[in-house]
Amino acid sequence: MTGYLGSYATLGLLLLASVLFFVTAFSANRMLRPGRTADPWGKRTSYECGLDPVGGDWAQMQIRYYVYAYLYVLFAVEAVFLFPWALVFDRPGFGLVTVVEMGVFVAVVALGILYAWRKNILRWT
Repeated sequence: MTGYLGSYATLGLLLLASVLFFVTAFSANRMLRPGRTADPWGKRTSYECGLDPVGGDWAQMQIRYYVYAYLYVLFAVEAVFLFPWALVFDRPGFGLVTVVEMGVFVAVVALGILYAWRKNILRWT
Protein backbone atom coordinates (compact mmCIF):
# COMPACT_ATOMS: atom_id res chain seq x y z
CA MET A 1 0.00 0.00 0.00
CA THR A 2 1.76 3.06 -1.27
CA GLY A 3 0.71 6.62 -1.80
CA TYR A 4 -1.27 9.06 0.25
CA LEU A 5 -4.31 6.88 0.89
CA GLY A 6 -2.18 3.79 1.47
CA SER A 7 -1.05 5.19 4.83
CA TYR A 8 -4.66 5.58 5.90
CA ALA A 9 -5.45 2.05 4.76
CA THR A 10 -2.60 0.71 6.91
CA LEU A 11 -3.85 2.70 9.88
CA GLY A 12 -7.41 1.45 9.30
CA LEU A 13 -6.28 -2.18 9.16
CA LEU A 14 -4.31 -1.74 12.36
CA LEU A 15 -7.31 -0.20 14.14
CA LEU A 16 -9.57 -2.97 12.84
CA ALA A 17 -7.16 -5.66 14.07
CA SER A 18 -6.93 -4.01 17.50
CA VAL A 19 -10.72 -3.77 17.83
CA LEU A 20 -11.10 -7.42 16.80
CA PHE A 21 -8.48 -8.48 19.34
CA PHE A 22 -10.25 -6.45 22.05
CA VAL A 23 -13.66 -7.92 21.26
CA THR A 24 -12.26 -11.47 21.04
CA ALA A 25 -10.47 -11.18 24.38
CA PHE A 26 -13.51 -9.85 26.22
CA SER A 27 -15.83 -12.39 24.58
CA ALA A 28 -13.52 -15.25 25.59
CA ASN A 29 -13.43 -13.88 29.13
CA ARG A 30 -17.22 -13.76 29.31
CA MET A 31 -17.62 -17.30 27.96
CA LEU A 32 -14.88 -18.94 30.04
CA ARG A 33 -15.66 -17.40 33.42
CA PRO A 34 -17.75 -19.28 35.97
CA GLY A 35 -21.46 -18.53 35.91
CA ARG A 36 -21.70 -17.87 39.60
CA THR A 37 -18.66 -16.49 41.35
CA ALA A 38 -17.46 -18.18 44.53
CA ASP A 39 -17.99 -16.07 47.62
CA PRO A 40 -16.27 -17.78 50.55
CA TRP A 41 -16.39 -16.32 54.04
CA GLY A 42 -14.12 -13.34 54.48
CA LYS A 43 -13.40 -12.82 50.80
CA ARG A 44 -14.55 -9.21 50.76
CA THR A 45 -13.04 -8.10 54.05
CA SER A 46 -10.04 -5.82 54.03
CA TYR A 47 -6.66 -7.38 54.73
CA GLU A 48 -3.56 -5.59 55.90
CA CYS A 49 -0.27 -7.16 56.95
CA GLY A 50 -1.82 -10.41 58.14
CA LEU A 51 -3.90 -8.69 60.85
CA ASP A 52 -7.66 -8.48 60.98
CA PRO A 53 -8.91 -4.90 60.83
CA VAL A 54 -10.02 -3.94 64.32
CA GLY A 55 -11.05 -0.53 65.59
CA GLY A 56 -11.76 2.73 63.85
CA ASP A 57 -10.52 3.85 60.50
CA TRP A 58 -8.57 6.86 61.80
CA ALA A 59 -4.95 6.31 62.76
CA GLN A 60 -2.38 8.84 63.84
CA MET A 61 0.96 8.76 62.06
CA GLN A 62 4.18 9.88 63.62
CA ILE A 63 6.00 12.81 62.08
CA ARG A 64 9.27 10.92 61.68
CA TYR A 65 7.93 9.04 58.66
CA TYR A 66 7.34 12.35 56.91
CA VAL A 67 10.80 13.58 57.89
CA TYR A 68 12.43 10.51 56.38
CA ALA A 69 10.36 10.94 53.22
CA TYR A 70 11.39 14.59 53.02
CA LEU A 71 15.06 13.70 53.47
CA TYR A 72 14.76 11.06 50.76
CA VAL A 73 13.28 13.61 48.36
CA LEU A 74 16.07 16.03 49.27
CA PHE A 75 18.78 13.50 48.43
CA ALA A 76 16.99 12.41 45.27
CA VAL A 77 16.91 16.03 44.09
CA GLU A 78 20.58 16.34 44.95
CA ALA A 79 21.34 13.31 42.79
CA VAL A 80 19.30 14.83 39.97
CA PHE A 81 21.44 17.98 40.16
CA LEU A 82 24.74 16.12 40.49
CA PHE A 83 24.28 13.95 37.40
CA PRO A 84 24.08 16.75 34.78
CA TRP A 85 26.91 18.56 36.53
CA ALA A 86 29.10 15.50 36.18
CA LEU A 87 28.26 15.30 32.48
CA VAL A 88 29.29 18.88 31.64
CA PHE A 89 32.19 19.17 34.05
CA ASP A 90 34.92 18.21 31.56
CA ARG A 91 33.66 20.43 28.73
CA PRO A 92 35.61 23.61 27.94
CA GLY A 93 34.45 26.68 29.84
CA PHE A 94 32.89 24.78 32.73
CA GLY A 95 35.97 24.09 34.87
CA LEU A 96 36.37 26.16 38.05
CA VAL A 97 32.95 27.81 37.89
CA THR A 98 31.08 24.52 38.00
CA VAL A 99 33.26 23.21 40.82
CA VAL A 100 32.49 26.30 42.92
CA GLU A 101 28.77 26.16 42.16
CA MET A 102 28.55 22.48 43.03
CA GLY A 103 30.65 23.07 46.14
CA VAL A 104 28.12 25.67 47.31
CA PHE A 105 25.23 23.33 46.54
CA VAL A 106 26.80 20.38 48.37
CA ALA A 107 27.69 22.67 51.31
CA VAL A 108 24.05 23.78 51.67
CA VAL A 109 22.88 20.17 51.57
CA ALA A 110 25.59 19.20 54.08
CA LEU A 111 24.42 21.99 56.41
CA GLY A 112 20.89 20.58 56.20
CA ILE A 113 22.17 17.11 57.08
CA LEU A 114 24.23 18.52 59.95
CA TYR A 115 21.18 20.40 61.25
CA ALA A 116 19.05 17.23 61.08
CA TRP A 117 21.77 15.25 62.81
CA ARG A 118 22.17 17.79 65.62
CA LYS A 119 18.39 17.87 66.22
CA ASN A 120 18.38 14.02 66.38
CA ILE A 121 15.93 13.81 63.50
CA LEU A 122 17.93 11.02 61.89
CA ARG A 123 17.70 8.81 64.97
CA TRP A 124 15.09 6.06 64.76
CA THR A 125 13.54 5.49 68.18
